[in-house]
Amino acid sequence: MLVKNSAERALSAAVATGGDFAEIFYEDTKSSSLTMINDQTENATISRAHGAGIRVYKGFQSVYVHTNDTTEQGLIRAAAQAASAIGNETVAADIRLTGSIAANIHPIKIMPMDVSGQKRACVCHSATASAQSVSSDIRQVRVLLMGKESDITIANPDGLFIGDTRVYTRLSVTALASNGSENQTGSSNPGAMMGFELFDTRVDVDKAARDAAKTAVTMLNAEPCRGGVMPVVIDNGFGGVIFHEACGHSLEATSVAIGMSEFSGRLGQKIASEKVTAIDDGTIPNEWGSLNIDDEGTPTTRLVLIENGVLKNYMIDRLNGRRMGMPVTGSARRQDYTFAPTSRMRNTFIAAGTDEESEIISTAGDALYAKKMGGGSVNPATGEFNFAVQEGYIIRAGQIDRPVRGATLVGKGSEILLKIDRVGRDMKMAQGMCGSRSGSIPTNVGQPMIRVTDITVGGR
Repeated sequence: MLVKNSAERALSAAVATGGDFAEIFYEDTKSSSLTMINDQTENATISRAHGAGIRVYKGFQSVYVHTNDTTEQGLIRAAAQAASAIGNETVAADIRLTGSIAANIHPIKIMPMDVSGQKRACVCHSATASAQSVSSDIRQVRVLLMGKESDITIANPDGLFIGDTRVYTRLSVTALASNGSENQTGSSNPGAMMGFELFDTRVDVDKAARDAAKTAVTMLNAEPCRGGVMPVVIDNGFGGVIFHEACGHSLEATSVAIGMSEFSGRLGQKIASEKVTAIDDGTIPNEWGSLNIDDEGTPTTRLVLIENGVLKNYMIDRLNGRRMGMPVTGSARRQDYTFAPTSRMRNTFIAAGTDEESEIISTAGDALYAKKMGGGSVNPATGEFNFAVQEGYIIRAGQIDRPVRGATLVGKGSEILLKIDRVGRDMKMAQGMCGSRSGSIPTNVGQPMIRVTDITVGGR
C-alpha cells in the first residue's frame, strides 16, 4: 500500500524544480481470466499489476513517469525524474496529506478472486452449451470470463490522499455460424462493476449465449445489404456506440481544449435535434463505466452533455481544465498506472424520449433497422465515422422485412445529431472497452431506439 509519509516526500521531490502541481497514482490490481473454445480450456490466467505513476505540471506542461518500484526510494526517484524534465529551479515544499477513503456507491458481495476455478468453469460450460443449442450451424463458441480487483490511492499537494477499490466482472461470448462456405459471428458481452454475484442478479448466462448464437445464425442466412442513403432505425443498448464514438469523443476536453473537436467553443449552442438529451453519468451504482472517484481523485458526477439539443457541458480533466479555464467534472480516467489520465467517458447515453418503438418502425417507410451495432472508428476533429452493423434488417412499408448483412453506417456526428427525429422510451445500456490516449477503459454506451432521417449506408 502507499504510505502517507512516503507520498508526502515523493510529492515534495516532484515539485522541487518549480512544478506548480503534482500527483501520485498508486495501483495494485489482481485479475483473472478463463477462456474456453468449444468447451475446451484455451487459457486460464491469474495476474497482478503493481506500480505508481507520478505526474508534474508547470502551467500547461505535463510530465509523467511511472514505476513498479513503489518503495519510498523508488517513488522519490521517479518524482525526481519528472521534476528534472519540468524545470530547473530550487523550491522547498512542505506537503501534508490528509487520508480518506472514497464513499462507496458500488456494493460488492462476492469478490472475483475468491471464486474457485471450478465455479468459473461452470459458467463457461453453461454458456457454450446454450450457444450450441441454438443451431447445428454453430461451429465454434468462444467464452471469456474476466474478473478484476483494483486498489488505488491518489495523492496531490492539495492534501489529497484518497483510496478506492474497483471490482469488475464480465462475460464475453462469441459464436461462429458456418454453412461450409461462409461464416458469420455474433457476440454478447455483459459486465458490471460487480463481483461474481453478477450472474445471480443481473446477467442470464444462457440468454446472453443464445443471443450471440442467434445473431450469427441470422446473419449467416441473410442477404447482402444494398448501399444508399436512407432512414436508419438504431435499436437500444449497444446502438449507443454511435453517440459514444461519433459525438462523445468530440465532447471530451482531450479534443476540445486544443481546438481539435467539431464542438469546440459551442457551449450553449444547438448541436442536436431537440429530441436529444445526452448524459455521461459515473454515479449509477454498479454500472460498468461507473466510479467512486476518477483517476485524479475527484468524486464522480452526473453530467448532462446535451439538453434538448443544446450543448451544456464538456467532460473535463485537470490539465485540460487549466487550458479551458473550466472546472473538472470527475471525468479523468486511465487504463492503469502506466498511463497519464485524460478526460474520458463513463456511462454515456441518450436519455429516454417519448416516442413509441412500434411507431418509430411503422412510420419509417423503406429503411434499415440496425438491431445490433458492431465496432467502428471516428475522427474527433471532424466527427466523421464509420460503423459496422452486426445484425441488420430491411424495413419495407413500415414493417421489419428480412435480415441483411454487411451494412455499414457512414456519416458525420454533428450532422447525425440534427437528423434524429424519433427517440424511444426504453433506454438500455451495454458494455464496451474504449480506447484513447489514456489506454483502454470500461465504458457503458446506451440509448433508446432512435431514428435518423437519412444516413449513408454502405453495402454491396
